[in-house]
Amino acid sequence: MTTDTRHVIKRHAVVTRVWHWVTAITMFIMIGSGVGILKAHPRFYWGRYGANFDSAWTTLDQWPGWVVTGLNLITIPVRYNLAISRRWHLLFALVLSFALLGFMIVSLVNRHFQRDLRVKAADLAPHAVAHDVREHLAFRFHDSARPGAYNILQKLSYVVTIFVLIPLMIFTGLAMSPNMDAAWPWLLEIFGGRQSARSIHFIAASGLVLFIIAHLALVILAGAWNEVRSMITGRWRVPEDAA
Repeated sequence: MTTDTRHVIKRHAVVTRVWHWVTAITMFIMIGSGVGILKAHPRFYWGRYGANFDSAWTTLDQWPGWVVTGLNLITIPVRYNLAISRRWHLLFALVLSFALLGFMIVSLVNRHFQRDLRVKAADLAPHAVAHDVREHLAFRFHDSARPGAYNILQKLSYVVTIFVLIPLMIFTGLAMSPNMDAAWPWLLEIFGGRQSARSIHFIAASGLVLFIIAHLALVILAGAWNEVRSMITGRWRVPEDAA
């Protein structure tokens, strides 16, 4: 048996891998179609109402040119078509919601959340967080004692994404639906009105985009082929410095 084979461990369960790739595809389409919807009215307000002559807390023309250029590149469809953007967005919103629900149920049953993502008080100690930050800055991403375990920065980013940002996206999206407002009027009240829900929806989406960028950068730095293969096959080769 070779050294490489001895240091190959099982890291990701089937459900985690399926959810990861379904969500990756879904988020790509939802971000692109969301930009298409944004272009119909590129202004954001707080409260119940908002229109062209109302005071907006941000508008598309206030953003840097490179951001606008990037948005144009990922818009779905490429040519402005609000109806098609809305169809794609609403369809994949259902995919995102039910995929997350299924993943949460299974991860509670198989104790993935409790085993791998549970944040302990000791993890949040200043010296522990500072240690993980220093290790990341030195491009050391794995604990030699437990190379397959998530560090505190990974745990916090995944917990915020899974339990805060994506649910916020889902529920603020529901709050902007007239049909859901009729069925659940309390949902709109929770977010302080339709325009507030739309602004929170945008902020949560921006947070997810930042997470995706950081996630992809760290995957590349940690060894892209090894990380991607582990999310396809479930098996991960422990890096030599951690082995």
